[in-house]
Amino acid sequence: MHMAQQSVGKFRRQRLLIALVVAAMVLLLTLTFRFVQARSNIEQRSQDFANSAIDRFDRMLSPLDVSASNTLGLVGVPCQNVRFPLIEKIAALQTVRAVLLVDQDTIYCSSIYGERNLSFSLAFPELALNGQRMLLTTDAWLLKGSPVLLLWNPKSLDNRSGIVQIVNIELISNYLLVPELPWVERAILNVGNESLEYGNPLIEGTVPAEDEVKFEQASLRYPYTITLYGPAPWRLALATLPEQLPLALLLSLLFGYIVWMATANRMSLSWQINYGIGADEFRVYCQPLIDGGNGECAGIELLLRWHNPRHGWVAPDVFIPLAERHNLIAPLTRFVISKVVEQLPQLPQRSDFHIALNVAASHFRDCEIVHDLETLWWPAEPVPRLVLELTERDALPVVDQQVVAMLHKVGVQLAIDDFGTGHSSLSYLKDLQPDILKIDKIFTAAIGTDAINATVTDMVISLAQRLNISLVAEGVETAEQAEYLRLRAVDVLQGYFFARPMPIEDFSFWLRQFEMQRSQVNMNSASATQGTLA
Repeated sequence: MHMAQQSVGKFRRQRLLIALVVAAMVLLLTLTFRFVQARSNIEQRSQDFANSAIDRFDRMLSPLDVSASNTLGLVGVPCQNVRFPLIEKIAALQTVRAVLLVDQDTIYCSSIYGERNLSFSLAFPELALNGQRMLLTTDAWLLKGSPVLLLWNPKSLDNRSGIVQIVNIELISNYLLVPELPWVERAILNVGNESLEYGNPLIEGTVPAEDEVKFEQASLRYPYTITLYGPAPWRLALATLPEQLPLALLLSLLFGYIVWMATANRMSLSWQINYGIGADEFRVYCQPLIDGGNGECAGIELLLRWHNPRHGWVAPDVFIPLAERHNLIAPLTRFVISKVVEQLPQLPQRSDFHIALNVAASHFRDCEIVHDLETLWWPAEPVPRLVLELTERDALPVVDQQVVAMLHKVGVQLAIDDFGTGHSSLSYLKDLQPDILKIDKIFTAAIGTDAINATVTDMVISLAQRLNISLVAEGVETAEQAEYLRLRAVDVLQGYFFARPMPIEDFSFWLRQFEMQRSQVNMNSASATQGTLA
């Protein structure tokens, strides 16, 4: 039972390990998912900010395009005739600081100063010569040094006549480019090679700081771009993980608990025993029983072995106690009966050959063992005699006396296994009326080494012989032990000295080899005897 408890503890540790691994994976996956989601949200927020800024700039510039198109007809008209209409347009647009009329490469009229006579090519070569339509520069006339945005709307294909609108871009950019912390720390308007940053009245180039990344978006309608600088999205996403940790821990604990509960059956040894029966994972072995008088094979004891594909070979000392505790011993016994019935044709067809089967005392309740024998054993019309061995790990008094009587009536013999090691009581011999007592291997091993246990062995032998009960000695491993037991007229010997447990399918081959060896030994003995007599 101690080994069974150790095995149960091992399975529980495996369940715990699996639950912890799943919980850790859920924690990691949840935090990873939240990290990726946060990073994506931050990137999306930056893009939304840039799109929104571009949309607002475009909407601000669109009326200026319309106004310029409506004003192109004034180009070429004397300045004194168009100055007041230009002032009215400026008042209506609000964002425009001044309007310049250009004719034949000459700025000849200003809405602020009236008549002018300046070379357009010399004043604004980017617009006149380079074909640009927008120019970010500084005001040279009204508010000197302040940033302005020039919008050029040409009237002629030669780019020598048209309208220049001077937009007060500093106020507009400070309104439209307000950064959204923490994902946008700096917002910049770029026109050509010039840049205007929010909060900075100077037009100058910009570069990201050491810990900033750059995001840029271009307008599809006008020749400008919006550049954003801010922390790397992964850094901001990483900073949000502590906020996600409680939820991630809760989910990981929940999934770990679900896995712990879900594996309560599948990871339990009792569930795997039940599964193993249906999956044919168990193997029926047998160990020969040797007649102590003539040395012939008098029968076999059926043993059950379990090869679990998930855990390898599982010792009987582990799964048998657990099967008894979880009421699975009866299904295992039925499995053994059905398998040995399949092998009956290969076994000796002699009535003095007996087949010993271990049966738990709990299997005797409600005549369950009798019903199983009637269903599985007797229909096969077996010739060998059946012996049911009751192990003393069960409380033997629970065995139904009526069932014992029924078994004796149909010729089934009853044996008490491991006699003297468990709940032994001399009253059992009276109540159960066993046909066979099996001397436990601990007493056999004491022969020649342990005087006290050897004395107990002698007492058990004497008691059985006085009560006319047959004896089977288990665990015979040496010739000395075998000879000791033979001299005391022990009926049947069993142990590694004669044969190790083997698959029941191999028994017929072993028996042929065993009988051939005995015949050879007998022939040699007979020859030696004749030689001595001669």
